[in-house]
Amino acid sequence: MSARVLIIEDDQYLARIISKYLTAEGYEARIAGDGAAGLAAVESWEPDLIILDLMLPKLDGLEVCRRIRLTRRTPIIIVTARGEVEDRVQGLDLGADDYLVKPFAMKELLSRVRALFRRAGSDQADRERVLAFPGLTIRPEKYEAAVADRPVTLTPKEFELLVCLASNPGRVMTREQLLERVWGYDYFGEPRTVDVHIKRLRGKLEEAGAPYTYIQTVWGVGYKFEVGDRA
Repeated sequence: MSARVLIIEDDQYLARIISKYLTAEGYEARIAGDGAAGLAAVESWEPDLIILDLMLPKLDGLEVCRRIRLTRRTPIIIVTARGEVEDRVQGLDLGADDYLVKPFAMKELLSRVRALFRRAGSDQADRERVLAFPGLTIRPEKYEAAVADRPVTLTPKEFELLVCLASNPGRVMTREQLLERVWGYDYFGEPRTVDVHIKRLRGKLEEAGAPYTYIQTVWGVGYKFEVGDRA
């Protein structure tokens, strides 16, 4: 069965061009012309990847991305005419996997699509695992984390940081490595955004009653996951 790609884009001319190129590459493509129609198509068609415009009628792309990430891990590529860093950062922080600024070459879009499908395939085994530690259970496939069976509500990036670190216990990871794995290889934001997300993540685990400080700071280098000091 061909992989399904949903194009949520109100510029119908551009949407048809994207659809044509995707179809030529062997994908099955479908177009939704506004944010509300896009969310409906996500539920009814269950695409394998989403290409999402930010400036949409009825419901903007950032809100569409936020709602999708409440229940799904479907890869999302944001496309936008807005070049502002804040828009791109907000989209990535809401859980988008990649972005392109209009105008873009179709060859580049197809390359990003292929890269995300490769990443999704390599991540499948990890998503099916349960990461269990004293006092902490993480279910990547379900986007769930629990401290002593008490659910912990995390943003997509906080959860992905937790999974990234917990999948490599004892391994020190630099901020740059975490940015590449969680935000994407072409993220141009401030590396200290990792520190902000780690602080929030630690705080939520502590509020949930975590018995240990699982995420250790390695000064001057980065972070590691380790069941160490008592919280």
